[in-house]
Amino acid sequence: MEWTDEGIVLGVRRHGESSAIVELLTRSHGRHLGLVRGGAGKRMRPLLQPGNSVSAVWRARLDEHLGYYLIEGTRLRAANLFASSHAVYGVTHLASLARLLPERDPHEDIYEMLDHTLDHFDDVGGAAAYLIRFELAMLAELGFGLDLEVCAATGATTELIYVSPKSGGAVSRSAGAPFHDRLLRLPAFLRQGEDGTTEWTAGDLRDGFALTGLFLLRHVLEPRGQTHSDARDGFINAVTRPRAKAAVS
Repeated sequence: MEWTDEGIVLGVRRHGESSAIVELLTRSHGRHLGLVRGGAGKRMRPLLQPGNSVSAVWRARLDEHLGYYLIEGTRLRAANLFASSHAVYGVTHLASLARLLPERDPHEDIYEMLDHTLDHFDDVGGAAAYLIRFELAMLAELGFGLDLEVCAATGATTELIYVSPKSGGAVSRSAGAPFHDRLLRLPAFLRQGEDGTTEWTAGDLRDGFALTGLFLLRHVLEPRGQTHSDARDGFINAVTRPRAKAAVS
C-alpha cells in the first residue's frame, strides 16, 4: 500500500530511541498516523511541529497497519506560530478539534479551512474570528450545523442578532427582543452578508466562542465524556484580554 498526499502536522510522539509517530490531517486521506524513522532527531524535529504543512508518502504492507511516513516540509509555520502565546494555544486547540474527526476519513473542506486558518494567525483578532468559524465548520461536519442565515421564528434574513440556545437557529432583532436575556448573541462577523467585517471587540469574540462552545460541548464533547480543552480557554484569554484593555484605555 502506498499513497502521497498533502498534510498538516497535528501532533508527534516519540517512538523508541530515534523514531516518532506523526499524526497528520491530510487532504485526501483524513486524519492519519504513521511512523517516521529518525523523527525524533535534530534534522526532522523542526519539520515535525504542529501547524506545519508537509508533503507525505505513506507506505504499509496492509491498509490497516500503522505504516511509515516519508515527509518533506512545504510550509513551515511553526517557528512563527510559537512566537506568540495566542498561536501556541490556538494550534493546540485546532489539533484537538481535528481529532474529533474519525481516523482515515477524508474531510477535504476541513483540511482546506485548517490550512487557511493557520495562514491567518498573525493578527490576534483575525485568528480568533477564523478559529470561531472553524469551530462552526466542525459542528457542521460532525452533523450539528447551526442555521445562521434565516430567523427561526419569522423566516426573516435581516437583522439576525441572536441565536436560540435550543435549536441553534438565528433569531431576528424584533422576534428576539422579548427573550433577549435567554438568547445567545450572534456577532456581526458571523452574520449573513457581513463577511467583510474586519473589526472585532473583545465582546464580539467572547460572544462567538460562547456560541460555538455551547453546541460543541452539548453535541460533540459531552457525549464522548470530554470537555473543552485548556488550550481553548488559554486562547480565548490571550485574544480577548489585550483587546479589552485597549478598549478601556
